[in-house]
Amino acid sequence: MRIEILGSAAGGGFPQWNCNCRNCHALRAGTFPGKPRTQTQIAVSGDDHSWLLLNASPDLRLQIEGAPFLHPREGRRDSPITTVLLTSADIDQIAGLLSLRELQAIRVYCTPSIRRILQDDNSMFGMLNRVPRQVVWSEVDLERQISLCTVDESDIGISCSVFSLGSRYPAYVSRPRAAELPSNESLLGAILHSSTGGRVAYMPAVPAIDDSLLRRLEDIDLLLFDGTFWSDDELIEVQGSGARAREMGHVSVSGAEGSLRRLAELRRPRKVFVHVNNTNPMLDESGPQYAEVRAAGWEIAEDGWSLRV
Repeated sequence: MRIEILGSAAGGGFPQWNCNCRNCHALRAGTFPGKPRTQTQIAVSGDDHSWLLLNASPDLRLQIEGAPFLHPREGRRDSPITTVLLTSADIDQIAGLLSLRELQAIRVYCTPSIRRILQDDNSMFGMLNRVPRQVVWSEVDLERQISLCTVDESDIGISCSVFSLGSRYPAYVSRPRAAELPSNESLLGAILHSSTGGRVAYMPAVPAIDDSLLRRLEDIDLLLFDGTFWSDDELIEVQGSGARAREMGHVSVSGAEGSLRRLAELRRPRKVFVHVNNTNPMLDESGPQYAEVRAAGWEIAEDGWSLRV
């Protein structure tokens, strides 16, 4: 299974367009010891022919143009992108779907709740179904492994299972609507299985780490995990106000309940942080936070990385 990291930042990218924090200011000035990043986007293939997108970032069009393996191959209209798997209805996970509206046949997998939010409640996403079978929506059940397919039912060589990570729907979902929807379908983790046995876990937003999650990850080969915030009060320290990481649905990297400590006993998987916020000090490759992450055996994803399992 081939995994391409097209983007690795949290919503807003790095630098963020309206942010003048230390990191963003230094990056624009050319003095930051680190790299710019677009918003998190992962592309996966089991055969180097058909490509699965894990979510659809707002930067998707730019990311496709920067990845020749995702360019049209033949004919006037073509794309090797055949399938999308959504793990939430957050804006930075679904906005890129609207960049795929040019009548290209694609199958989108999501929970019934996410489909309802997008199709029934947001008229813009009607642009994805202007003609029959433009986008085929396939609902996934929690904890059930399925083979992923194209619109014409061709197997792409990857199967997946999804599981609940939380009960927080995005802020744009009205309270009455959120109350109607199952709370366990709002935020998902995904485990991908290749036909050759490789296993990848993808979790760009994780509210907390419990023992059941640790057990799920014991046999994973590659872990792409939420690296949004270094500390729980990061935004408050940087901005002087704002929500805590856990209030936004993200476990912090540091701290007693953070991912570095809670996932320290996982020996098998290659551990990579994705969805890193522009304020996170571990983006500074000369800083102590970056050194701590690397010493703990973790990597921080960069745009353009190509991995295989």
